[in-house]
Amino acid sequence: MEKTYQEQAKVFKALCDPKRLAILEQLRSGEKCACVLLEPLDLTQSGLSYHMKILCDSGIVVSRQEGKWMHYSLSSSGRAYAIKLLEKLTTPNTEQITGCTDCKK
Repeated sequence: MEKTYQEQAKVFKALCDPKRLAILEQLRSGEKCACVLLEPLDLTQSGLSYHMKILCDSGIVVSRQEGKWMHYSLSSSGRAYAIKLLEKLTTPNTEQITGCTDCKK
């Protein structure tokens, strides 16, 4: 089933913020506890929670709870979906190209 544009936009929303890009960079080395992510990002716990919700909603990051702390990691299926989506949206579809009726092109 094809995802809606609104669902697809969540991937790009996740990638359009410097703090979220910094979080993704930290997660490249493996799963991290929220407490570990807080320090280098100069975020409050509620600020981190806001960014993590966006990352998790996009599917790029997954979470699991252990005690009172959340642990986050990159999702291989979310990564694959984001790459496939970007390729799809930026690859010309020559079957659907129609000329402009006003300028005769």
